[in-house]
Amino acid sequence: MNNPSENIQKISLPSTSFTFSNQQSVYHGKVRDVYDFGEKIAVIVTDRISAFDHILPRPIPFKGQVLNGIAAHFLKATQDICPNWLESTPDPNVSIGLKCEPIKLEMVVRGYMAGHAWREYKAGKRVLCGVFLPEGMKEADRFPQAIITPATKAEEGHDEDISREDILSRQIVSEDIYKTLETYSLALFQRGTDMAREQGLILVDTKYEFGIYNGEVYLIDEIHTPDSSRYYILDNYEDRQASGEKQKQLSKEFVREWLMDHDFQGKDGQVMPDMPDDFVWLVSDRYIDLYERLTGSSFTKNFDKDILDRIQDRVSTVLS
Repeated sequence: MNNPSENIQKISLPSTSFTFSNQQSVYHGKVRDVYDFGEKIAVIVTDRISAFDHILPRPIPFKGQVLNGIAAHFLKATQDICPNWLESTPDPNVSIGLKCEPIKLEMVVRGYMAGHAWREYKAGKRVLCGVFLPEGMKEADRFPQAIITPATKAEEGHDEDISREDILSRQIVSEDIYKTLETYSLALFQRGTDMAREQGLILVDTKYEFGIYNGEVYLIDEIHTPDSSRYYILDNYEDRQASGEKQKQLSKEFVREWLMDHDFQGKDGQVMPDMPDDFVWLVSDRYIDLYERLTGSSFTKNFDKDILDRIQDRVSTVLS
């Protein structure tokens, strides 16, 4: 049980501003701070949380540790499917690996009608990213087979849906590379589905990002985390679906729903609502719950007095 009087800011990692000795540059993303060391990168996963392409004003304690741990778990478990960038995790909030040239696409794989796909479908659309959606579906129904609905990877602002045909016509990647992305994405989704089912979960949808290293396609970024994926509880899924009951899920979607309930979807003129302490701790608890469910391991909270000093020392030791 969390103590509401705990200083959320003190035990969280909202941002970083390191200057490592061999560092060439740094990129501050929505959640991750990427430090470039030439051939290698150090990705520091902060406790920031984003929704509707906006960073929320309050950090979520232990969120970065959860994301880093889940991503490492799945990256190690999928090395036989495709090569990936990860080499080591010297700190609970840090991953170190190969610097790849990012492909400006998100390969979104959907096994169920949920989230963005459901919102588009409910609005009357029956084609998403060039993929035809069956008639008569309801929220949380399973697709006959997993579909890929790619999105462009925007430097700023919203990612945009894009079809396979537009990707090729705009020459974002070659047809050969795109086929590789499709093959890898579907295989990764199947592995994630199988691993989730073993833990009593359903992998609903997710996204994968890829890059090029020495002319070869590599899996980069995180995979199968609650920031990049949506999960349902497997137990009684069919009964809930048959009765029209809302599915129990573990993902970041409940944060988006809370924001929508408070009249925020990232649109012009909307004001970001303030997240009360109780809700911040609820989000933290849900992230930790998903970590334990997905990995089958207990989560250890790191209450380091100075998390920044710890990260500075561990990254410097590996990359100095």
